[in-house]
Amino acid sequence: MEEIIGVSMETITENALVWVKQGIIALLILWIGMRIVRVILKGFKKAMSLRNMDASLTTFLESLMKITLQAFVIIATINQLGVATTSIVAVLGAAGLAVGMALSGTLQNFAGGAMILMFKPFKVGDFIEAQGHSGTVKSIQIFVTTLTTPDNKLIILPNGALSNGSLVNYSAQEFRRLEWTFGIGYDADLDKAKSILHTLIDGETRIIKDKPILVELSAMADSSVNIITRAWVKSEDYWDVHYAMNDAVYKSFNAEGISIPYPQMDVHLHK
Repeated sequence: MEEIIGVSMETITENALVWVKQGIIALLILWIGMRIVRVILKGFKKAMSLRNMDASLTTFLESLMKITLQAFVIIATINQLGVATTSIVAVLGAAGLAVGMALSGTLQNFAGGAMILMFKPFKVGDFIEAQGHSGTVKSIQIFVTTLTTPDNKLIILPNGALSNGSLVNYSAQEFRRLEWTFGIGYDADLDKAKSILHTLIDGETRIIKDKPILVELSAMADSSVNIITRAWVKSEDYWDVHYAMNDAVYKSFNAEGISIPYPQMDVHLHK
């Protein structure tokens, strides 16, 4: 009996030592793992700040990374204690798959928002055209981007479709090229009309003079002789110069006797 008790006590002692050893190692794994997670998160946050990443995206990604890394550390700790983690991982995987399928559209918009905020194809204040809509970017959020139209309508675009479709950013470049087509009558003086256009361009201070300027005959149409005119301006001056030039050309052509034709048709009657 004494021998049996001695063997039992020895077994208990050995098991206790094994459990204590496993517990100490598990605590070390947990402590070191959490410190490594903090270092990784600190480096990630610094990298995001150096890239001037949007604060909302940085916070979201940091939280997501923190939860994921801490989950790995906790699973490794539990595994060290001798608890089977295969079923836990399987349950977490199944739950993640179910949530992913249920939120597929939302996750697509989130991924699109992350891509927009990371690669910055446009920024707040840019005038863009996408998904059949155009307007000035008012805000870029995680899931949607909002635009305001020139007549002050608010447009909300899902980021998933916005990041996967074609997009025109009218504000991305410093300069834009303006193009007009001015029609004059067949009886008008072509050289005089071109000279007037050159004079108006020279007098418009917002037109960039050291970039190519074109004033040439482009077509002899049914009712008019068309003069194509091209000039470069700063992007923010595009529409102001466009309208100002139209107004100046109309007034100058009338003052100088350059006829501006309208569509007409000659009908000949034969008896």
